Amino acid sequence: MVGGCVRDILLGKKPKDFDVTTDATPEQVKELFRNCRLIGRRFRLAHVVFGREIIEVATFRGHHPSQDEDKENDKDKDSKGQNLSKQSDHGQLLRDNVFGSIEEDAERRDFTVNAMYYNIADYSIHDFANGMQAVKNRQITMIGDPATRYREDPVRMLRAVRFSVKLGMKISPETAKPIYELAPLMANIPPARLFEEVLKLLLSGQGLETYKLLNEFGLFEQLFPQLTPLLKSQNSRELAFIEQVLMNTDNRINSDMKVTPAFIFAALLWYPLEERCQQHMVEGGLNHFDAFNLALSDVLHRQIQRIMIPKRFTITVREIWQLQQRLPKRYGRRAFQMLEHPKFRAAYDFLLIRGQIEGGELLELSQWWTDFQNLNPEQRQGMLKTLREKEGGPPKRRSRYRGKKKAAQ
Repeated sequence: MVGGCVRDILLGKKPKDFDVTTDATPEQVKELFRNCRLIGRRFRLAHVVFGREIIEVATFRGHHPSQDEDKENDKDKDSKGQNLSKQSDHGQLLRDNVFGSIEEDAERRDFTVNAMYYNIADYSIHDFANGMQAVKNRQITMIGDPATRYREDPVRMLRAVRFSVKLGMKISPETAKPIYELAPLMANIPPARLFEEVLKLLLSGQGLETYKLLNEFGLFEQLFPQLTPLLKSQNSRELAFIEQVLMNTDNRINSDMKVTPAFIFAALLWYPLEERCQQHMVEGGLNHFDAFNLALSDVLHRQIQRIMIPKRFTITVREIWQLQQRLPKRYGRRAFQMLEHPKFRAAYDFLLIRGQIEGGELLELSQWWTDFQNLNPEQRQGMLKTLREKEGGPPKRRSRYRGKKKAAQ
């Protein structure tokens, strides 16, 4: 066993899962286990399935030949002539299926705390990179040259932040320093891969602390470029809103309550949506309804180019946003219909945080909905009657019969 499970046990934590590494190739693992499937192109892995459990099995990684060696003797091609390794012009590994020994595999891993191997044959820990000392020092240290390793896989910068917060460890100065300069390399990561990474960062139960560290290194800007310009001021409503949403999410996760990624994405993109809506109204002369719906599509499209949010979540994001426009409209049957909407609770929670941050009419509106939910039907009718008397009610609708009669005359 290797990596996080060994590290977590040494730290007194319960491992989330167990990873296995071996000198067997993925194809050899598949021959041994009929309940096995091979996944991945960049990293070839074997998933051995036991009921609902999936054991991830990786083959020991080896060193890559230099580009000159690669051209001369084609060491990184298999028997079929297919490339086993490939690098981009930026030094990023696009394919990494060069196999080697356990010592080489340790050198290919990212951080020292993740390069410890537990051998079940003799119950020993093989520590090739002083990982146990790093655990004692509570320090995240990159194996090898940090700048080179970040160029090979820029996601390692996100992992450094995540492990630092998750494990309560400091990132060593030499490991942290290149991140400030190399953060823009995140643009080279496929959007689909970044979605899973963002979930690990913000839905860990320590999302607020993770966000602050991401922001410090300039990584948050690479993930949410539309939002970052609005967070420059320390006293801005945008910053207060994001921090409150992340704090509430952390509390829910740590209390074993359900959370949906759609709520986080809706919150992170709400103020870019408002800003884009205003731009359409001013520059295009559109009414608020048309400008809002056009801005909604614009903001989601731009974000999906950076982080590939699955459709099942973008649909919910749209509903939460659109319900923010419907919640102020409470006359007649609308308020009762709103309570029956499947996404009402998420939209209400969203409105509640907006009201806490912005105050004024939004706070009054969120309080009204809070009270309305907790009353019986007769009391709700009384609230609606009071609202009509207070605000004058909706404009009277013209009778269709009278209109037809006048037209006939």
